[in-house]
Amino acid sequence: MKIERQDSGVQLPPHPESQPRPKPPKGKEKRTAFLRPDGLFLMKLGVFVFLGLFLILPLVSVFLVSFTGAPVNLLGSIVNPDILSTNLERFSNASLDHYKKLLAGGTYFKALTNSLTLALGVAVLVIVMCLPIAYGFARTTMPFKKTFAALCTMPIIVPTFISAAGFIIMFGRTGWVNSLYQGMGGNGVLFNVYSMLGIVLVQIFFFFPFALWPMVAAFKLSDISLEEASRNLGSSNWMSLVFVTFPLAIPGIISSALLIFTVSFSDFGTPIILAPEGLNLIVVEAYREISGFFNWAGASILTVVMVLVAGFFFWIQRKITKKMNYGTLSGKPKGIKLNDNKWVANGLAIYTTIVISIPLFAVLSVLMQSFATTWGADLLPRGYTLDHYRTIFSRSTTNIVNSIVLALGALGISVVVSTLVSYFVVRQNAAKLDFLSSVPLIVPGIALGIAYIQTFNTAPLQLTGTAAILIIAYAIRRMPYMIRSTMGTMMSIKPDIEEASINLGASRLLAIITVIGPLMLPGIAAGSILVFVTVIKETSITILMAPSNWAPMSLVVFQNLLRGEVYTASAMAILIIILVLFLQLAASKISKNSLY
Repeated sequence: MKIERQDSGVQLPPHPESQPRPKPPKGKEKRTAFLRPDGLFLMKLGVFVFLGLFLILPLVSVFLVSFTGAPVNLLGSIVNPDILSTNLERFSNASLDHYKKLLAGGTYFKALTNSLTLALGVAVLVIVMCLPIAYGFARTTMPFKKTFAALCTMPIIVPTFISAAGFIIMFGRTGWVNSLYQGMGGNGVLFNVYSMLGIVLVQIFFFFPFALWPMVAAFKLSDISLEEASRNLGSSNWMSLVFVTFPLAIPGIISSALLIFTVSFSDFGTPIILAPEGLNLIVVEAYREISGFFNWAGASILTVVMVLVAGFFFWIQRKITKKMNYGTLSGKPKGIKLNDNKWVANGLAIYTTIVISIPLFAVLSVLMQSFATTWGADLLPRGYTLDHYRTIFSRSTTNIVNSIVLALGALGISVVVSTLVSYFVVRQNAAKLDFLSSVPLIVPGIALGIAYIQTFNTAPLQLTGTAAILIIAYAIRRMPYMIRSTMGTMMSIKPDIEEASINLGASRLLAIITVIGPLMLPGIAAGSILVFVTVIKETSITILMAPSNWAPMSLVVFQNLLRGEVYTASAMAILIIILVLFLQLAASKISKNSLY
């Protein structure tokens, strides 16, 4: 007997959990997140508050001071009615008078034009100097490439005021190069190191690695088949080089030139040591206005100008990097046949050796002076001793510890903030946060220091003169390096791993801490060493903001140079270089291992 099931015709309502829940409107979703914040939302909010308080607020404050001519305490206006009324009175007297004075000529305008001329000249000369070296690395069988690569990277690790000190040892009135020159029959000195020429030469030979490696990449990426086609049509090797190879590398060359312009314009260490009294440069002038005269109006005007100039050229550099691409489309894989002409390869090797020898001799001169008993107008020191190192380890141990503590403090802030920024930018496409995190790249160190002194010198956040504000300034200034390192690692982590953890019951915040965090360790480690290295050798913020009881090694070197204690300054400088070199090698090893 077969029983058939009959349909009653009554449809039961579906179970509520079996149906997908409609998503609330986008605006309502944001309001719900704000009213019921979870840990992740609070962290994102905290990152915005941190960047707003210690990056945007100081820049806005110093911009307002450039109109009022007197300090403006925006935070104090919130908690103190008297400060609010004072600020309103100053705003009512705001004017463009200070900008008119800048454009009308005088000291500030001359300082701006001198700095622009310096940066433009250094950028052009660096590009001209680096072109043969970049071509040798990318397109020839130049010998000793690995050795040259290591030596060409060396100038980056040397703080600029130490490189300036090395040039003084070489080319000063009693420098060993001038002694050699006079021994060969020359009169006087080769050139006055305390001049615009001295600043230009130091920046050229210690900034060229910033341009060299992007140019090497540009030569490697350009299509070799176009050069082969040019030669097949009867063009000589030199014609192909000039009219085919170099034009293909133009985007990389222009981008490198703009980068060098920005670095030279913002450099503080070289001009503060070598600029003579009559030479006005904008970074030195800004430092003198705030540290010597407490001229808020002048310092603020110069700060705004520095940020605008650096930001403009940084923007152009990024535009060119993104839009100018002279690549070619081809179905055939590109194979690069290196130029094996011995005359070309060996000639480029000799030229590279000459270029590298200048910064190498400068560093070796500082090393020799750190062991010298006395060193005057002679080719070599008159005697050698370890007393200078004993002095710094007995008298300056606190400064060494200060450098490490300050760098670790800045590193801790950078790790936390940068990891969160990388997560929000990659996973949630937080474009505003990405933009904010890039702003420190365009702010010169001396400009950031002036903005901090102006903003945090009164209640409710009276931090000027403390180690806390110095650590925060270090972290803000060097944070983009950590963000770029962690963001690359974050992009390589698939969202499936995080979602699997959430499906097993973990909250998103817990998944970030226990799953994403460990996977980001290679990028965090590489970025950490880079941040630590750059903080150890930081010059402008240190000299402007470091309190006496928290003076790091770099400040001690600077002060000893000004006092004429060149031997102990050289010993401390060598200690900084060794520490930075060791950490740089560790960073390279970690970065290389993280690729596998």
